[in-house]
Amino acid sequence: MAARAKFESDTLVGAAYALGAFAWWGLNPIYFKAVGAAPVFEVLAHRVLWSVLFLAPLIQLGRRWPHIASVLRDRRTLLLLAVTGVILVGNWSLYIWSVASAQLLQASLGYYVNPLISMLLGFAVLGERLRLGQCVAVALAGAGVLNLAISYGAFPWLALALALSFAVYGLLRKIVAADSLEGLFVETLLVSPFALGLAIWFSASGAGLFGNRSFGMDLLLALAGPVTAIPLLWFASGARRLRLAAVGFCQYINPTIQLLLGALLYHEPFTRAHLVTFALIWTAIALYSLEAVRAQRAAVAAI
Repeated sequence: MAARAKFESDTLVGAAYALGAFAWWGLNPIYFKAVGAAPVFEVLAHRVLWSVLFLAPLIQLGRRWPHIASVLRDRRTLLLLAVTGVILVGNWSLYIWSVASAQLLQASLGYYVNPLISMLLGFAVLGERLRLGQCVAVALAGAGVLNLAISYGAFPWLALALALSFAVYGLLRKIVAADSLEGLFVETLLVSPFALGLAIWFSASGAGLFGNRSFGMDLLLALAGPVTAIPLLWFASGARRLRLAAVGFCQYINPTIQLLLGALLYHEPFTRAHLVTFALIWTAIALYSLEAVRAQRAAVAAI
């Protein structure tokens, strides 16, 4: 009975973290539009630096420094976090550029593709299996993504780069031997020298906005820390409690919100192809969710 209660509790907590993270990410374009006047790499530098500064007090409050030291002493974990840190910085760069260059709909396509790649990685690397109904759901979602990709009339390299980078990041963070807080802190700490160099160059050369424009802009760039760190912490916490396939389907919340923002708030073209894709993917989510509920009930009953 205790094992069953723990299973249900972990699943509910994991789902709450995952849903919160992806809803937050879906609304992120509002923030990046607000700092859109700043160069892409200046925004990237501040995302990294303010994330480190935001996370450090949380680690102090939780007295987690011994855990940080343990992570830093473990060569395998440190190497994995260095890799995930580089992947994360690459993903951030592409995303900031996509918002700044009014390609939010292509970014949303990338995050629609992302869960499909996550499911494929879960199957190929972690040995996760999908039920028949879930396979049909994946096929429907894939058809929706293909429909949207064809409508672009060009190879959607930005969308696929965003999808692949974050899917690999999610896989590695699931297997790395570090908790969400410690892992994210070490990731950003490892790439912070690069970020600090960029920030100093932008400020000293006058090419950047931090310290050269207004207090309001400085504050917005500083907010990149909590804007970045909070959903990543939630994502890592959710990913460790849920199957990778379940996390994958939660990710459709993010691109759906971005798609709506791009079409309704920022007036990017929303075509019939987008409408067809939207319908196919949410039909897939409904089917997959039904199968996931059935599988979870079977797992709970077996405990």
